[in-house]
Amino acid sequence: MSSAVLQVGTGVFVIGIVWVVALLLSLVLLRAAGSARLGVVLVVLLALAVTLVLVFFPRSPEIPPPFIETEVVDSLFIGRYVLLAVVSVVFLAAFFMLLPFHLLEPVQAKALRTH
Repeated sequence: MSSAVLQVGTGVFVIGIVWVVALLLSLVLLRAAGSARLGVVLVVLLALAVTLVLVFFPRSPEIPPPFIETEVVDSLFIGRYVLLAVVSVVFLAAFFMLLPFHLLEPVQAKALRTH
């Protein structure tokens, strides 16, 4: 299970969030006046229905599927080496074109100090 936090899946967190939202919404509805207070029953039933759906219809099976070793195939193998060869040739050409400028850089004579 790759998305487990504290050895608990995301479904438990979703159920917890549903019940926290239901509790907060129930508190707000209980402070309302009139027939809006009856909305608490609807909120609790809705939270119960969501919880039952998440418990009885999980997304993934309880037993993990058997491990199947995957074969890694590099489909861009030739393209990468062609690109590496082109970049290497351009680098060497630029290096050998720049080398004469570095070696043949003129050194200016410094004037002798005269008193």
